[in-house]
Amino acid sequence: MNRAAVPGLPSRYPIGGQLPALYAEDDFAQRFTAGLDTVLAPVFATLDNLPAYFDPRLAPADFLAWLATWVGGADDPGWPEDQRREAVARAVELHRRRGTRRGLVDALRLVLGVGAEVGGDGGAAWSSTPGAALPPPPADEVLVRVWPLREPTVDADRVRALVRTLCPVHTACRVEVLAGPPTGEGDENDA
Repeated sequence: MNRAAVPGLPSRYPIGGQLPALYAEDDFAQRFTAGLDTVLAPVFATLDNLPAYFDPRLAPADFLAWLATWVGGADDPGWPEDQRREAVARAVELHRRRGTRRGLVDALRLVLGVGAEVGGDGGAAWSSTPGAALPPPPADEVLVRVWPLREPTVDADRVRALVRTLCPVHTACRVEVLAGPPTGEGDENDA
């Protein structure tokens, strides 16, 4: 989309009408300023709608990648436009939850369209009582179980790559791909 030259776009602020009375009847001055109006009309239209350019749900599609760079959001031109808009709109929220269970589940749902469940805490243990016996050793890995939501299958490699980028560095993460949401007992492991 090109906003530089929109044919037939009228100026909301014609320069010819703002000239002193001396030039109001001057044909050359009116034609000259009409040419400037043609050049400036898209600029005024953009400035009049500037707040919409910063809202990812309203901005022109070609602005989404630029907005994503402002908030560190994920943007893949191969995604459907509504998914790209949602990723940019929720980028700050996802960054705030990065490294948490909820943040990982939300990112997997948004980016890959899969349901997810995260188990284990990645190895954090402590005691609130000074001098008490050490707590039992924690699980040494985080288990991420995913199942399809938007697509009929799950790309396990893409899930592993995203989990690897979103899990805290000190944790070991294991991914299991399920055929559907877990029922609680005897879930099948596909990967």
